[in-house]
Order: sequence, then structure tokens, then C-alpha cells
Amino acid sequence: MLQILPRSGLAVSLGQCSACGCKPANQDFHGAVVPGDPALTMKGVALAIADGISSSPVGHVAAETAVKSFLTDYYCTSDAWTVKTAASRVIDATNSWLSAQSRGVENRDHAHVTTFSALVLKGCRAHIFHVGDSRIWRLSGKTLEQLTRDHRVTQFSGHTALGRALGLMHSVEIDYHCLDVEAGDVFVLTTDGVHDHLPARAIAAAIIANASLPAAANQIVAAALGAGSDDNMTIQIVRIDGLPLDDEEPVFGNGGSLPPASPPSAPGIFDGYHVHRQIHASSRSHIFLASEGEDGARVALKFPSADKREDDNYLRRFAMEEWVARRIASPHVFKSRAPLQPRRSLYLVSEYVEGETLAQWMADHPQADLQSLRDILGQVAAGLRALHRKEVIHQDLRPENTMIDRNGTVKIIDLGSAWVAGVVEAAPEFDDGDILGTVQYTAPELFAGESAGEQSDLFSLGVIAYQMLTGRLPYGTRVAQTTTRRQQGKLRFASLRDIRPDVPPWVEGAIRKAVEPDPARRYESLSEFEYDLSHPNPRLTQTTRRPLVERNPLLLWQLATLALGLIVILLLLREAA
Repeated sequence: MLQILPRSGLAVSLGQCSACGCKPANQDFHGAVVPGDPALTMKGVALAIADGISSSPVGHVAAETAVKSFLTDYYCTSDAWTVKTAASRVIDATNSWLSAQSRGVENRDHAHVTTFSALVLKGCRAHIFHVGDSRIWRLSGKTLEQLTRDHRVTQFSGHTALGRALGLMHSVEIDYHCLDVEAGDVFVLTTDGVHDHLPARAIAAAIIANASLPAAANQIVAAALGAGSDDNMTIQIVRIDGLPLDDEEPVFGNGGSLPPASPPSAPGIFDGYHVHRQIHASSRSHIFLASEGEDGARVALKFPSADKREDDNYLRRFAMEEWVARRIASPHVFKSRAPLQPRRSLYLVSEYVEGETLAQWMADHPQADLQSLRDILGQVAAGLRALHRKEVIHQDLRPENTMIDRNGTVKIIDLGSAWVAGVVEAAPEFDDGDILGTVQYTAPELFAGESAGEQSDLFSLGVIAYQMLTGRLPYGTRVAQTTTRRQQGKLRFASLRDIRPDVPPWVEGAIRKAVEPDPARRYESLSEFEYDLSHPNPRLTQTTRRPLVERNPLLLWQLATLALGLIVILLLLREAA
């Protein structure tokens, strides 16, 4: 239902050539993929080049495996991931496979080892991944600018050898960096059979002189052979002919050309569903309980609010909720369902979670016991981890967006405010900087104009933990009033043990660390927070008790006034004596 609109301003031209040269076999391998939309928008154009070590009889296998695996598996990764995350995981998996093939091979010169360089063009940026001594360049004036560095080491004999390569070790360090690009930019990928024998200016001159990139690639390989190259020779040239324009339609349409659906009558029939009753209504959406046929499974139908029908940004986010939910597999995140029939208007279908919201549970249990706290928060954390693994930040975690079903399973719902790294990378305008979450649970850094991150969701979880134990908020409503780090540094945590003295100091310390105004001082991971909620950490008890000036400044001044009065009385009595 969520349509990815073409941003086909991204266009490239390619030229490629590979030859074995003086050698009997070619152990180089190269490839490129220029997909159509939606992959062109969400994943971009990918090129890769590899050079298997010449001493190995399986060097060509390693090179071919590296390139084919990358160009195939990269496009199978989640669209929610950034290029860096997706490509790095694919390269790591390929390295593990190559390394495993060489297990037990005593002579490392006969192992599955290859250099590897890849270039991904997505949106208006180029992403570079590299290991070994193949190279990636950019045409700069009349020469080439080398964008990678050779991973070669000099041995005692004076000869050089690869210090890093795919398949060489169980793990591999991949060089990565990205840069902005412009229309007309030219990138070049080469193996050492080319660049060790032709100067950068000669390669650049051939590219500039030829209108045809394939002709330029063939000319460069022939020139390298004529210059005495005794190795395999491979070159890829890519020119950026066009880039997405800033004023193009955003990457996500509001459900394609579908108009927002009007809430149905209840009871009634809507698009093949039997609508039973409305179960939620707000200024943002309306949710109805329905079933798939008279005796079918029960589902939830979500409709845009009438107040938001003209808000394109809201409609895009509304549609994206289903797109995100389909990419998350966790029992603690609600599941999207396919509609019974092709949709004629914009609405969402999801599983129906029979139970109550965490907000209702908290109303029924105003001061939760620690076991319930740990059970519920642990399940919410599991759902958050599933989102974070896909580089999705919820941004609106709160008790009303958390359901507890009849079996006690906790599920995170409502992904309409989610921040998705891969989407923002493809369409930066999708991140407009608005604060989308409920202010009482929103992390302070967002009010200061900073981007959301995993620590932002952790802050929201910490606030929920504090509220479950006390019914209150750790900083009251003051967080939303702070827009600078200096102001946020003055926020004072209200000790929950003043309200719940039965709560151990180390539990308070764990929650206090989770809701630190400075994200750098919070937990680095959700699992650390979970662990400290169940295991006493003495380091967390040192600062849980605030000084009296913070806890009760009025009492402090009353005591000080009383002390001064006593001193005055004593001085008067002394004078009288």
C-alpha cells in the first residue's frame, strides 16, 4: 500500500573492462547493479571490484564470491538500514565464509583471499567500502584523486604483501567513508594490474578524451598492457548523469494516489471487513475492531483523523507505519496484516491485541511491584531491540502506545512517529526535525534540536519505569521547557524513594541513569538497564540520595534561619551576662 515514488533523477553511465593480460587466467572479478525503483531509491547503484591473490589456485573463486555476494545480498537487506549497516553486514558475512573455506589450509598463499572495493551511490551521496589494494578514485580536473588507501605491508625481504583482505582473517576491518556527489562526477575502480602500471593522469586523460565510457575502459586496459602490466587488469568507470532534485516528491507518497479513508460506520461493512465498534479515537487517528468475514480473525482498522486529511507529512507517516511494521519480526511489536482486497483509500490493517494499554494497567496498579516492573519493562525492551536492530527509533514510546494482551505479552504499537535511518538517508526531507512524541516521555536532546537515537527511546523507557513505581514523572513537566544543554543540566531528578522508600537504592540508581538529561551519561544499551534493575550495582547508589538543598530547599532555609536565630539568642545572653 505504501508506494515508494520514483526519484529517478539518479542516473549513471558505466564503462567496464577486464582482461587476464599475460596470465593464463583472470583472477579479477567485477560487477555493477543499476536497479529500477523502488530499489534505486532505497538501495542505490552498487559497483564492486575484487582481485584474488595470484598465488592461490582459488583466488578467482574468492574474488567472484566477494563481488557476487555483495551485489546480490546487499539488495536483500532491510530497506530500513543505512547503506553502511547493510553493506558492512554483507561484507562481514562474505569474509566469514571465505575464511571458513580456508580453515585447515596450512599455506595461506593457497587460501580464499581477495581484495575488495565497493561503491554505492544512493541519493546525493557516495558510500565507499574497501579492503586490500584495489582502488577507488574520483576524477579531479586532469587527474584522479585516490579515495582509498592500499592495505599493504613491507616485509623484511623488501617485498610487499596484503595486510588486510577478505578471507585473510576470521574478522576484517573495512574502511568506510561517504561523500557528497554532484552530477557529472566520475568514479573509477581499478585493480593493481592497471594502477601499478599507468599513472593517474593517463587514466584520467583517457576518460576525458572518450565520450564513451566503455571505449575509455578498453583503452585504459590496453594501455596498461602496453606499459608492461604482467597482472590481470580490471577497471570500472561510473559517471553520475543526474541526481534527485530537492523539489522532487518525497520518497514516500501518501499511499500512492490513495485518498485518506473516512472512518466507517460501526457496526457495518468496510472493504470486506465486518466492523464491530470503535476502540480508540484521538486527534490523529481512529481505530476500529473488525473481523475478516463473519467468523474470521479479528483485526484492528486504523484511519487518519479528519483533522489531518490535508496534512501530507502526516499522511506519509501514517502510511509508513505499515511499511515499518512489515519489516519487524518480534512478539513484542504489533504486526501488520495484508488487506482482504485491494485498497481504494488509505487505512491500515493490523493484528488486534486483546487486552489493555499499559496506561490502564498503571491506573489499576498505581504503584507497581518490582517483579511486575521488571517483567513489563523487559518485554518492552525486547520490542525496542527489534526496532533498533533495523535502525528504527520509535520516538513515541509511552504507556498509551504499549499493550498488554490477555496472556501477559507486552507489545509496542503505533509506529507512526518512527525515525527510520534508511528512509532518512534516501530522503533527508522526511526528517523535518519536528518533535513527534508525547512531550512527557520525549528525551531532552530532542528539545535541543538534536537527532533521536537509541538512547532517546531508552530515556522514554526510564520515564515509564519511574511512573510505574510512583505515578509521577522524574522531572515533572520541566523537560519540555529546556532547549539547551545548559538548561537541561539544571534539571533535578526527583528521588523516587521519597515516594517509595521500599524501592532499593540501586533500583532508583538504575532508573536515574536511564533518564539522565545528557544521553552520553545514560546506559549504552537496553540490556544494561535491564540487568541493573535486577542486580544490585553499588556504583549506582552513590548519587541516588540528593542533598537537602535539592530535595527540600524550603526546609533547608527554615533550618538555617532557626540556627541563625539560636546563634543570635546565644550572643545576646552572653552580652547580658
